[in-house]
Amino acid sequence: MFEKILIANRGEIAVRVARTARRLGIRTVAVYSEADAGAMHTEVCDEAYLIGGAAARDSYLHGERIIQVARKTGAQAIHPGYGFLSENAAFSRACHEAGIVFVGPPASAIEAMGSKSAAKTLMEQAGVPLVPGYHGDNQDDALLELEADRIGYPVLIKAVAGGGGKGMRIVEQRKAFRESLYGARREAKSSFGDDRVLIEKYLVRPRHIEIQVFADNNGNAVHLFERDCSLQRRHQKVIEEAPAPGIAEARRQEMGKVALKAAQAVGYVGAGTVEFIVDASGHFYFMEMNTRLQVEHPVTEMITGVDLVEWQLCVAGGQSLPLMQPALEHHGHAFEARVYAEDPGNGFLPAAGIISHLHQPRESAHVRIDTGVRAGDQIGINYDPMIAKVIAWDVDRASALRRLRSALAQYQLAGVKNNIAFLLNLTSMTAFEGADAEPSLLDTGLIERHGADLFPEAQPASNTVLALAVLSELLRERERARNLASASTDPYSPWHLSDGWRLNEDNHHTFGFIDDGRRVTVTAHYRAGGFLLVLPGGEMRVRGEGEGDNYIVADIDGGRVTATVVLEADALTVFAFGACHRLERQRLASVEDEEPGGLLVSPLPGSVAQVLVEEGQTVDKGQALMIVEAMKMEHTIAAPHRGRVAQIYYSAGEQVAEGAQLLAMEEET
Repeated sequence: MFEKILIANRGEIAVRVARTARRLGIRTVAVYSEADAGAMHTEVCDEAYLIGGAAARDSYLHGERIIQVARKTGAQAIHPGYGFLSENAAFSRACHEAGIVFVGPPASAIEAMGSKSAAKTLMEQAGVPLVPGYHGDNQDDALLELEADRIGYPVLIKAVAGGGGKGMRIVEQRKAFRESLYGARREAKSSFGDDRVLIEKYLVRPRHIEIQVFADNNGNAVHLFERDCSLQRRHQKVIEEAPAPGIAEARRQEMGKVALKAAQAVGYVGAGTVEFIVDASGHFYFMEMNTRLQVEHPVTEMITGVDLVEWQLCVAGGQSLPLMQPALEHHGHAFEARVYAEDPGNGFLPAAGIISHLHQPRESAHVRIDTGVRAGDQIGINYDPMIAKVIAWDVDRASALRRLRSALAQYQLAGVKNNIAFLLNLTSMTAFEGADAEPSLLDTGLIERHGADLFPEAQPASNTVLALAVLSELLRERERARNLASASTDPYSPWHLSDGWRLNEDNHHTFGFIDDGRRVTVTAHYRAGGFLLVLPGGEMRVRGEGEGDNYIVADIDGGRVTATVVLEADALTVFAFGACHRLERQRLASVEDEEPGGLLVSPLPGSVAQVLVEEGQTVDKGQALMIVEAMKMEHTIAAPHRGRVAQIYYSAGEQVAEGAQLLAMEEET
């Protein structure tokens, strides 16, 4: 086993790898960008070194600098995590040439599977079933369109070097093919430096099922069963589970054998994942192979009891696999939910900001939290916006799902928009809950089909939530009064009173909030031992105490309620009853979408990828005007009405802030 390893990654995967290394007595070296100085992963490792600027290309993708740090620190191996350099054959080869072990497959296997088109050709030769499609080298626009016509719509355009939904477009009709092709190429070029694509038949209502495989340098190979990754939005996985609902043992073994055949066809070594797409009749087709550890690997660990990172380190160190296929078993059921900084109600746009409050569920044999952030950390625009993974296990699917819901309800995050409420809605949806008994309910289009259930109309804050918000303000005010009293040397000073005394006022206070655009007013009257609140729904008597870390224990009309109320600059976030509610403390200026001048702004911080119009040009309502790239995704800015482009404020390649005006339009009269 190694004495010291370098972890060439950041965030939760770097922290997760360091955790196993520490348990094994292996010293760890972290690397970090300027944006990650002081990040969690730099503090959990034994050493940490700056390798470049905030942009990934200047730091986490700079293989030469990472190898230099490994040499400098005496690290014997480099663990790449996932993303960044984990599937970079040139980096794997450079590590080998530098005498450093790359914790991953040989460069030849990465190259074989790195090109989706080449991989499919190889799999076809190995007898692995494939989805009908075109995987050739000819990238002529007209030829690709003809191939799409031959395959039959709908088709899927995928980046040859892609992953994670980047450079991917579903095309329903021939007339949309060229525009989708150009968009996929731009995104592929930006994300992977390679704009080549392949075309496949798009299967309607498919499931996404993957098999975890592992091989060593001594000719041994095993599979560790399957994971269902069908719950996706914009081709990004949201919740994964293992084992897959409704998969018979015979089919499980068949898919495992095919996955091993795929891995052995490329001389695979280490941890890998063979991904299949499964149609409504149960037939499965090879989709791709990820030559690295997957984000969702914890669900496999939970049902098998295997530490996959430990296995990676063992195999990279020349040891044989710790267990062979007959000894591998799966027990119970596990889920993983990905907590993202994003706005589900606005097309899942990535969000940025500072985490002002973070309280995570307590870990146990049933609940595991993988994260790389803490309260006070900045979620920026340079990296993937995933904050944490909430993993839950129990003896069966229904019990594990209850564990997951409970853990999500306990997860408190403020300061940045997030998807926790969306995840709770998703895990409570009948179609998802019932997948155990009726697996056909589960497919990659489930989230899109059930939008009405997953994005319900916002409900007004209840009287109890408003009471908790006001009580938190009153308790802070009382604490300020006490601090003033303790600082005063005049025992007769009115500042010694903390019972609501006000100069030239009676003993009451009025609070104003904006609740999802609605103005709400609450009046608090000071009473002996507490307060009488006049709320939109009536009166309530409340009293309570703060117990640190924004925690409140309240008595509301004789009932005991506990809550966390987080104060931000202009808002209060109330965590109570397994949900959260955000109340603005002041009105924010807003601009109507259709106001004169046609204000068009950037939905989040990023850079202008392409300007599609010219000043003076007449455009139709809905016409694409500009493309902004942020957090590795493209966002199209469209015309809100027919009119003339009056001014363009940014050029391609320029950085833009969230809310920055990109163009101005004059409405056609």
